[in-house]
Amino acid sequence: MSHYEGDLRAAEGARFAIVASRWNPRISDTLVAGARKAFADNGVAEQAVDVIRVPGAWEIPVAAARLAAGGRHRAIVALGCVVRGDTRHYEQVADGCSEALMRVALDSGVPVANGVLAVDHAEDAERRAGGSHGNKGEEAALVAIEMADLMGKLA
Repeated sequence: MSHYEGDLRAAEGARFAIVASRWNPRISDTLVAGARKAFADNGVAEQAVDVIRVPGAWEIPVAAARLAAGGRHRAIVALGCVVRGDTRHYEQVADGCSEALMRVALDSGVPVANGVLAVDHAEDAERRAGGSHGNKGEEAALVAIEMADLMGKLA
């Protein structure tokens, strides 16, 4: 029986994309910085990472789908922050974004690491964007590198 597992080694010439929301910029910008650092720390050149900014979390999947269809990127990192409010809008945006990102990955075969935070309070987001719970942008970039490697091994 064979065993396959991804490594944190990007293939030579591999490109990655970060699609990030401009909404909640203090959180989103920190997530992007964490992702960029993780790529750099794992040997991915700065020019091999494209950063695409969209208005909000709702718009992330359509940009990710366009990138995946373009075939230039080995994996995509989705970053943003949706904070619960007084209406159902939170659930619609957070759930819709997550489900659409999974659909992009399944339909295209390009891994999409979901680093879009869905939190009850801004303080929860701060803990996940460089606070006591680490930086989820960094974690999503590591997932992207590993999944890109694994997909290459499974090809």
